[in-house]
Parts: sequence; structure tokens; C-alpha cells
Amino acid sequence: MNVRLVSRIVALPPLLTLLLLALPLALRVAPAQAADLADGSPAPAFRLQDQHDAWISLADQKGQWLVLYFYPMDDTPGCTTEACEFRDDIFAFRKLGVTVLGVSVQDVASKKEFSQKHSLPFSLLADTDKQVAKAYGVLNFIGIANRETFIVDPQGRVAKHYPSVNPKEHSKELLAELARLVKPAG
Repeated sequence: MNVRLVSRIVALPPLLTLLLLALPLALRVAPAQAADLADGSPAPAFRLQDQHDAWISLADQKGQWLVLYFYPMDDTPGCTTEACEFRDDIFAFRKLGVTVLGVSVQDVASKKEFSQKHSLPFSLLADTDKQVAKAYGVLNFIGIANRETFIVDPQGRVAKHYPSVNPKEHSKELLAELARLVKPAG
């Protein structure tokens, strides 16, 4: 931006100034659309820390089905509803041999608190540098993940992408789809 334009923008009310100055940055960091991750395409690799300080990677999941769900923020109403629905259905996911992993951009401490408060029996991954959210095309212009889910097959390919989900119904929706895709373990 040139200096003359910046000086005019700075003379505006503070909130408007912030929005106008952030707009070029938001446009620059806009992610590739998740549509780029079509069914059958390789899922982007990741290695993130969970609420137990363990490092979890996509490579660790090879050979098994994975539900990788992105959510905006720990301990907010919709995100809590979604996480608790996964918690309540975890035995059905496990019966199918499916691992559930949640991802948002908050840090490990936030994940730990959220997990303990709601007794979540699956890993929540801290994507603090936002690289995984960007790779999956779910990072929005304000720097948090959209509520989107990917089913990843045992070969590490996207089997199904859910670009928009209802937190209250999503776990059941996934179980229905997984019942079609997966043969029950054992």
C-alpha cells in the first residue's frame, strides 16, 4: 500500500481502519478452496500436538479410517455441542474402527481445558500456526477454522468432505456414512 493511502485510512474511525488494513492480508491468506480436496485426493499430511501433549500425525492413522473434524473455537456453544455428540457416540465410531480427531487453532492448554471440562475421549489437535487448516482449505478470513469434516480412508485419501455441518446432527450423519463405507472391526 502506498503511504498516502495508508494515511487516509488511518484517519478513519479505528474499527473501520482495522478492517480496511486487514482486508489485503485476509485476501492474501485466503486458503485454497476445500473443493481442491475432492473425494479420492490425498489428505494433506499433518503432525500436531493434542491435549495430552502427544504428537499425532496423519501417518499414524494409516491403515485405519479417520474422522478429521475442524471446528472454530474450544468451549463455544456449537463446538461444545459437536464435541459432546462425538463423545456420546465414540463407542459406535470405535466399533467401526474409526478414529476421531478434532482440530482448531487454539493452543494445547485450551484443548486440555476443553477436553477435561467435557470428558472428551478423543484427541483434540492444536493447529496454532494454522498450517493444517490452510492445507485443508478450512481457514477463514478471521483466522479460525470453519466447521468442516473430512473422512479419510485407510490409504490416507479423502473419502468424503462435509463443507458445512450441523453440530447437533453431524456425529450421527458421519456414523451413517461410515456404516456404508467401513466394515466393522472385529
